[in-house]
Amino acid sequence: MAPLSSTTADRLRGVGLRVTAPRVAVLEVLAENPHATAETVAGLVRGRLDSVSTQTVYNVLAACTDTGLVRRIVPADSPALFETRTGDNHHHLVCRECGRTVDVDCVVGAGPCLTPHDAGGFAVDEAEVVFWGLCPGCRDGGATATTTHHEEERQ
Repeated sequence: MAPLSSTTADRLRGVGLRVTAPRVAVLEVLAENPHATAETVAGLVRGRLDSVSTQTVYNVLAACTDTGLVRRIVPADSPALFETRTGDNHHHLVCRECGRTVDVDCVVGAGPCLTPHDAGGFAVDEAEVVFWGLCPGCRDGGATATTTHHEEERQ
């Protein structure tokens, strides 16, 4: 197993989480593969560690999401996606064909960038925006519906 990243270990300690090999591996996998599903993360973590259960990966993702180290997004009709880019009010572009998901900075800047006409008494602190369309590969006919963006990146 590779040595633990001090930056990743420091991030875990900074939110009060113990530094464990599965936690470090999950965060490092997500840093390299933003917008990955839990199943994708589990498969990539298994490639780094001798053995880790899928449940352990789900537990790590939950703990890291709860502490703000990881952001969970759920585009319509898609499994949850996870990323380590947090706290900066960015949004996402999602390809309707292949599911490729990319970050897009908020044009307004500070959150929430949108506010409802009637908040119904809520104190709104965040607005999640998902832009939908076709990525360049699908628009040009270069990608197939059965190959996800994450699978293409690993090939």
